[in-house]
Amino acid sequence: MVNPVAQAHRGPGTTLFSLLNPIPFGFFVGALIFDILYLNTAEVMWGKAAAWLITFGLLIAILPRLINLFAVWRRNGTATGVDRVDFLLNLVAIVLAIWNAFVHSRDAYAVAVPGTILSALTVGLIAIGFILLSLQLPVLHGGRHG
Repeated sequence: MVNPVAQAHRGPGTTLFSLLNPIPFGFFVGALIFDILYLNTAEVMWGKAAAWLITFGLLIAILPRLINLFAVWRRNGTATGVDRVDFLLNLVAIVLAIWNAFVHSRDAYAVAVPGTILSALTVGLIAIGFILLSLQLPVLHGGRHG
């Protein structure tokens, strides 16, 4: 059952954010997997696939990050410290993903090690943000479930 108090605060922006926010993470996880494959096989296809996934992840990350920017940093908002930490973790992850996109524009095997490291950092930071938000969830609903 959905908490009516939490449902009352949901608007179109929150709904759109909830729909789009996980998608870039999936692309970045896929890019990490392909980077690891490229690192271990030296098959160029994996490096190119990772580059495309990073690009798509960045493109789709724009709208949820803008929605989150306004939701977290507005003056009368109900954002918590965890919400702000999540925003900053995602911001750093996006900067690392942009750097990673430039790294993936290189030729040959020069992409393998730095690309894998940057992909792992990007995925790690976003995952930490998701974990922090999930640990905060029971506090938002008064410790009750359902």
